[in-house]
Amino acid sequence: MITEHALLDVLPGSAEEFEWAFGEARELISASPGFRGLELLRCLDTPSRYLLLVRWDTVESHTVGFRQGSSYARWSELLHRFYSPFPVVSHYESALSTSSSVV
Repeated sequence: MITEHALLDVLPGSAEEFEWAFGEARELISASPGFRGLELLRCLDTPSRYLLLVRWDTVESHTVGFRQGSSYARWSELLHRFYSPFPVVSHYESALSTSSSVV
């Protein structure tokens, strides 16, 4: 499994509209083969910045399956107008993992 990482700087004042559009776009990406899950995190320090983490089976599930698939045009239509600058996307694999247990 890999994790896609994208730092999303949205246009100031458009956070609420972006989150609404992302809610619709989420349905498109979640239907893509190889999709495992996602998190959209809002930055507390810079409210117009978000961190998108998407889990995929493989890099190709994202770069070929989703980005070259039929849903990507609608994804772009919904979301790309909010970004300034356009986000850089990177892919990661686990090197070390830990979690705390709550009792």
